[in-house]
Amino acid sequence: MCLIALAYKVHPRYPLIVAANRDEFLDRPTRPAHFWEDDPHVLAGRDLQAGGTWLGVTRRGRFAAVTNHRDLRRTPVNGPSRGQLVRTALDDDPPGGGTYMGYNLLYGAYDTLRYRNNVQPVDEPLPAGIHGLSNHLLNSPWPKVLRATTGLAHLVEGPDDALVEGLFDLLADRTEAPDALLPDTGLSLEQERRVSAIFIRTPRYGTRCSTVVLVDAHGQVCFEERTADGGHRVREVFGTVR
Repeated sequence: MCLIALAYKVHPRYPLIVAANRDEFLDRPTRPAHFWEDDPHVLAGRDLQAGGTWLGVTRRGRFAAVTNHRDLRRTPVNGPSRGQLVRTALDDDPPGGGTYMGYNLLYGAYDTLRYRNNVQPVDEPLPAGIHGLSNHLLNSPWPKVLRATTGLAHLVEGPDDALVEGLFDLLADRTEAPDALLPDTGLSLEQERRVSAIFIRTPRYGTRCSTVVLVDAHGQVCFEERTADGGHRVREVFGTVR
């Protein structure tokens, strides 16, 4: 994932609301969200190159999602795919050892989420509130993060029946940030402009899919994923079994 906005223990009906975009190279082989044949309680997309995933939920009441920490001046690490962290967290195992490139991980039971970053490093409970996460640290004030969290805050105050479509509209925002507000992560200025939008589209890289997750106070999950090309939509509604 390259953008996650979530309302955690804020909304009276949905203690967990997640809106997220997965940004990736367009030619990286991927399977859309599904219940995994080899791990049937997991609902997630699958990276067919490395076997992990970027975001998922489970019938057992767990959520996990990862974003890369982007700083091209850091020394590269030849480690495992960061998507394996999500897979491990969904299986209720502690996200484990190993040397990974920089990452942010949101994970845990729906009502006891945690935030982990291996660059600071930190692993701590996620406080209640509206949060945004892109390719720096949790709630770093990047323009796309501020646009996403501001939009989410507005939506959670509106009618419940407009929430899902409102979140997908928010995830489709292609507005680029002014140059003066762009972060400096080691990309060229033109590249920083292009990836500053909530929804990214370049010839080789961009938003591959958008996902909305609503978990109500009884543990019922509504999960919807839409691919950016409009060719695939997954919607699952199910209860949690502890």
